[in-house]
Amino acid sequence: MKKIFKITFLGIAIGLGMTACNTSLDLAPISSISDANYWKTADQFDAFVSGIHSRLRSHNANIQALGEMRSDIFGTEANNASTFTGEATQGLERMWQHTLDLDNSGVSNFGGFYTNIVQLNLLISKLNTTNIVSTTNKNYYLGIAYGMRAYYYFHLYRTWGSVVIQTEPVLSIDIANLAKEASPESAVMDLIKSDIDKSIASFGSDYSFRNNKGYWSKAASLMLKAEVSLWNSQRGGGVADATTALNALNEIRTNIPNLTLLPSFSNVFASNNKGNNEIIFAIRYVLNEASMGFVSSSFVPQTGLISNFYDLNGSRQFNVNVDNWSGLLRAPVRIATFKKFDEADTRRLSSIQPAFEKRSTGFELVGCFTNKFQGEQNAGSRVYTNDYPIYRFADLLLLTAEAKILLGQDPSTEINQVRARAFGANYVASKYGFPNQARDKDPKNAILDERLFEFIFEGKRWYDLRRFGNSYVFANTTLSSNEAYKVLWPIDRNSLTNNRSLVQTTGYPSF
Repeated sequence: MKKIFKITFLGIAIGLGMTACNTSLDLAPISSISDANYWKTADQFDAFVSGIHSRLRSHNANIQALGEMRSDIFGTEANNASTFTGEATQGLERMWQHTLDLDNSGVSNFGGFYTNIVQLNLLISKLNTTNIVSTTNKNYYLGIAYGMRAYYYFHLYRTWGSVVIQTEPVLSIDIANLAKEASPESAVMDLIKSDIDKSIASFGSDYSFRNNKGYWSKAASLMLKAEVSLWNSQRGGGVADATTALNALNEIRTNIPNLTLLPSFSNVFASNNKGNNEIIFAIRYVLNEASMGFVSSSFVPQTGLISNFYDLNGSRQFNVNVDNWSGLLRAPVRIATFKKFDEADTRRLSSIQPAFEKRSTGFELVGCFTNKFQGEQNAGSRVYTNDYPIYRFADLLLLTAEAKILLGQDPSTEINQVRARAFGANYVASKYGFPNQARDKDPKNAILDERLFEFIFEGKRWYDLRRFGNSYVFANTTLSSNEAYKVLWPIDRNSLTNNRSLVQTTGYPSF
């Protein structure tokens, strides 16, 4: 806790130092006072590393939005602009309706990721010039810094394509040079791959996890390497990139043999089961320190409103003392999404809560909302303190299956491990196993469906569709091929105003 407070204070000092010359890219100077008085002890480096993970947590809402909100998961039902509880969507509908523009960009300021990139640049610079940090920690922290920087840039790359590259720490004010042009997509991808390789080399043979898997690790960098390689493989890289992905995933399995699927899907996310054997890397939340505020602000209903509805079989009316979601439902789960799940699939009710309305003719399904992260009860209130997984073993298995498909190999072992856990006692290989379901006739669609069922609300669906190719985006979302440019996001007006060297994403109206 002390370390987190130290770095939070440093972040405030940095923020005060950059107020006068802020740009939307946040390529702002480090306060000369705070920088001069920091980096004097190993504890201060430890605190800074704690702080960069805290900063990652502060951007969790954008990570989820960029990776999921434009997909086929969320939306109001036909002929009803509001949610089933009557709450307004308040602009979130622009993401799943693909009506974004520079004044309604969905996510602005490039997700705020540049504020974190600047901090990582500073950490890399300081680690490379210090002799007060042990060799073990220095290498581990460099592995973290390069890996996390690649992770942020991969978000930027998949969202806006060409973006500004900033790899040097900004330590002095030079207003004339704060504005920078975006680099081409190829250069951004080159940086991502280079940083991943530097991260893996820095970790060396250290496959350990720290902070109960709440810190970036070598396994996280290898997962990112696999994800990036599969992105490139699906988009022209072919066998070479798919092989790179498979090798990275196999390296994790070889060197961290205790990673496995938990027997119970819902237990993976339980607030009292953090850092379990399925988790590879997760954003950490702790009671009385931080909670997932974005869950309650947009994805779960007000307690008073949900009490008017009934649960799955219509036999139990929601109770304000038990079903105290205490949120605002601006982004309901589509009924069509819920109905894609087989009724025997345990992920169905572990991820989505259906709501029924009592009518004269019986109970009718009128809406759904996410309930994957149920938080914990504290003094009569629900607090969303579940960890938010970025990478877990189920992801490793399905990425492995994807790589095998691209390499012409049999993916059934990995797919069926995931399905067997999902169906539990109901699992019958001849019925549910790959390749025995109708969707399995197209192995790529089988992978996409399996990833939808497994990772809903973990910020992956839009990126998955994008990785497999634009045709999958058009087939599964409301985005038309006539507006193919919209697979990328628009840059918001403030960013274009503050950095006149930026150019609006191709296809959107120019600033």
